[in-house]
Amino acid sequence: MAEAIRHFNCDPIITRRQMLQRCGTGFGSMGLASLMASQGLLEEANAAPDHQSPMAPKKSHFPAKAKHIIHIFLNGGASQVDTFDPKPALAKYAGKMLPSKNLRTERKTGAALPSPFKFKKYGESGLEVSELFSELGECVDDIAFVRSMYTNVPNHEPSLMMMNCGDLIQPRPSMGAWVTYGLGTENQNLPGFVVMCPGGYPITESANWRSAFLPGAYQGTHIDTKHSDIEKLIANIKNKKLSLPEQRLQLDLLQALNRKHQSVRSQESALESRIQSFELAYRMQMQASDVFDIKQEPKHIHEMYGTGVHARQLMIARRLVERGVRYVQLWHGAGQPWDNHDEIEKGHRNLANQCARPIAALLKDLKQRGLLQDTIVMCGGEFGRTPVVELPTPGANAGKMNGRDHNNHGFTVWLAGGGVKGGQAYGATDEFGFAAVENKVHVHDLQATVLKLLGFDHERLTYRFAGRDFRLTDVHGKVVDELIA
Repeated sequence: MAEAIRHFNCDPIITRRQMLQRCGTGFGSMGLASLMASQGLLEEANAAPDHQSPMAPKKSHFPAKAKHIIHIFLNGGASQVDTFDPKPALAKYAGKMLPSKNLRTERKTGAALPSPFKFKKYGESGLEVSELFSELGECVDDIAFVRSMYTNVPNHEPSLMMMNCGDLIQPRPSMGAWVTYGLGTENQNLPGFVVMCPGGYPITESANWRSAFLPGAYQGTHIDTKHSDIEKLIANIKNKKLSLPEQRLQLDLLQALNRKHQSVRSQESALESRIQSFELAYRMQMQASDVFDIKQEPKHIHEMYGTGVHARQLMIARRLVERGVRYVQLWHGAGQPWDNHDEIEKGHRNLANQCARPIAALLKDLKQRGLLQDTIVMCGGEFGRTPVVELPTPGANAGKMNGRDHNNHGFTVWLAGGGVKGGQAYGATDEFGFAAVENKVHVHDLQATVLKLLGFDHERLTYRFAGRDFRLTDVHGKVVDELIA
């Protein structure tokens, strides 16, 4: 008791009963003040932002076209020439070396490998889409295919870091962390940045959704969507020993102690993150069970999305943005499932069968609810794949010549909704799909464009750290205005 009294700097002659009485009557007021401040009802609280949640909604630099992002990550590197970038010229050189020299990638490559999949034109725009994603063909007039993407290196780890964090190697905040840092979130009872990956983690694991030097409150909350039961999806979501009011009293005491501890350790961002995590965990009990319970969806919605883990997590993604979550990222699965160094036809067909229908359903569902107009849907991998065959390498593939190597020189990412100008294919790769040659778009350019759709000048969304103003796009990035409606 003496130690507790010293923590609070109280007069040591007060009794235990007096201390408990003072604490008990004070915490309710603290909770009320916090609640009113988060709703902007206290001018005094608004004048003291340190007392507000770091996730409170904030204004962007200028009026935004989008409020939310759903990022569908085809981790491992989907082949652009087998999905959204048709290259009929490959058939002419099937089994032969291309007239142009093969570009350097991660492994040795050989002759041209035509796509085993047929392409078809869809919509009023007449954009071609592979049979792998035929369901998505019904949505092409809402989609902008960026066929001229490129990144720095043909390796998974640095390319994942570049796509998610804007840097190949150095620890940098993820895009989701930057977005929630800039905008906060509209629902204080759910995380502002949710990451779903069935079966575990992708390569580089939580580094893909870290907050790095930004306050820890902005990092992503990972959920393993191979589970459907709420208590397996989110560990310890329910307290079976204490009621919510009892937990509130317990948490208020803990938070007061934590704030006292933090008052002399203001530079420790991890401590602030820990304090906020306790508060969020308590509030999530009230809404998490609801938002992740897709059984509440009517039969026709289930029929539209289909069955399987991807149908479930894409339906959850819509339910999350519907409730104000700012950034939702969905990974195809643990590791790098789209990394088909051999058996490209078998591998890509199986993967597309798992997610093509639910992705198309997501776009249609968002549109019919009026959510697509302010929700950006972004889909792609960390890079693409070569239009030529990967040669067998001991320990690297199964010794077959029917797969493709990584390709950082040219690939496709598509965007829809949230102010995106749909019904277009922006940029182009060469006639074989090896490298971006027309209206080239680096990953930093894509990030700058997405931030503009959210109302930010990417050069002004910065955070001071170690004597320097950092930003998502580092010292690079050019907005692609042609992608904006």
